[in-house]
Amino acid sequence: MSLAGSRVLEVRGRTSGEWRRTPVNPLKFEGALYLVAPRGETQWVRNLRASGEGRLVKGRRTQTFTAVELPDREKTPLLRAYLRKWAWETGVFFEGVGADAPDDAIRAIAPKHPVFRIALL
Repeated sequence: MSLAGSRVLEVRGRTSGEWRRTPVNPLKFEGALYLVAPRGETQWVRNLRASGEGRLVKGRRTQTFTAVELPDREKTPLLRAYLRKWAWETGVFFEGVGADAPDDAIRAIAPKHPVFRIALL
């Protein structure tokens, strides 16, 4: 079931090589697709860093992708857009920083929230 555009992320485990699944909220921003980690350095983040690829699943449709992690200096507009779209569901993980917060506040939390640009194959 897709809730407002959510998907299931599948990424191979770093050690086991087995597919691991977790729900995610993809963000389309300026023509590109991103995955933001609201809970920070989770297992899916570590696995995606290691593999650089994964799959997004919605119902029976599976889309394979490659991923590149963004540096902190590029995250501010993406985190702001993510909070605009998904704060109702994940805002509690952003330490009280909302979409209308000053850039400095968003930059301060950026290192705690990995962001990946994904390219569908």
